[in-house]
Amino acid sequence: MLELLNIKREVERLSNILTKAEGCLDLPELSARIQYLDQVIAQPDFWNNPTLAYETLQEIEYSIFYKHQEYQRWCSILEDIKAALELLELSADDQLFQEAQTNLTQLQQELETAEIRQLLSDSYDQKGAFLTITAEVNGADAEYWAYMLLRMYCKWGESHSYKILLVEESCGDFAGIKFASLEIIGHYAYGCLKSETGTHQLQQISPFVVTNRLQTSLASVEVSPILDESIDFEIPEKDLEITFYRYRGNVNRTETWVKMVHIPTRIAVTSNNERSQMQNKEKALAILKSKLFAMSTTGCAYALAQGVQQVNKIQPRQIKSLSNKLIREYILHPYTKVKDLRTNIETPAVAEVLDGEIDLFIKAYLQQQNETTSVTQETLDNFK
Repeated sequence: MLELLNIKREVERLSNILTKAEGCLDLPELSARIQYLDQVIAQPDFWNNPTLAYETLQEIEYSIFYKHQEYQRWCSILEDIKAALELLELSADDQLFQEAQTNLTQLQQELETAEIRQLLSDSYDQKGAFLTITAEVNGADAEYWAYMLLRMYCKWGESHSYKILLVEESCGDFAGIKFASLEIIGHYAYGCLKSETGTHQLQQISPFVVTNRLQTSLASVEVSPILDESIDFEIPEKDLEITFYRYRGNVNRTETWVKMVHIPTRIAVTSNNERSQMQNKEKALAILKSKLFAMSTTGCAYALAQGVQQVNKIQPRQIKSLSNKLIREYILHPYTKVKDLRTNIETPAVAEVLDGEIDLFIKAYLQQQNETTSVTQETLDNFK
């Protein structure tokens, strides 16, 4: 009976969430947006930009599926659970009880994702994301830790139906990777993953040392939004240093990789997974623009606070990257725990987190940011 009572309480909580969600739906506005996107798809040059095309399709899917059809489906699942509970109160039925629990778990997970998206209100939250992982110190342990993070974000992306492309990867000397860049295409990828910018620390028994020594490894994560044509942002050619490297292992292979450096800030990016030199150049430029564009709120917050008004005026010494800040600890020995140092959210389920279950950290971070923004705005309003 106690389990049944707990389910009833959770059903009541989820019912309240859906009631609030219904009040947020604006069906006329939703229909108008869908009609506009249908016109965009009908343009003959729609597929000339695959990234933008995929994001447009994602927005249509999100608008129709999550904001309308999915809402109706959630209500239907909730009604099925309520009906099952009424029957269970009259007579015990293990199969019906398990079915109700399964439906409840599914509804909890889907509403959790919906709640996270409700916290995303910044203008670039709906964009896709470039995510770069870098092993912070030399050695096999740090390189393997960087690889574990790469796998974690790929698993997270797959579980949320994002399209994931490997832009560039540098393999480690012994194991893992020195660094890697991912392009994560889909609605709200940047809004969710911006919470991951910072240094991630792993504590475990080193698998590469015979003495079973406890090892601490660091890897930094940097996230920036994928920009589209609606963003008027150009980098002067004089500020770019471009180097082309041709693969020399096989004379029949024509692919090349490109390194691009923004001279004023010395920010460097590379791309080597596209089919041609020109495509690699375009991808490297897209990533560089993304990073520079995000600097006003992340990497160069300090410089801008000092009165620097233009990106190309920022000097390397003025850059204070948020990716250098320790944000999360992953402990595998002598006990298991993952703790976010900004929100103090923690869980002993390390294996699940490393398999991509990081939504609890994303949600807590976004809630914290929303509360901070609300307090700041309220303070400003009081002085008006």
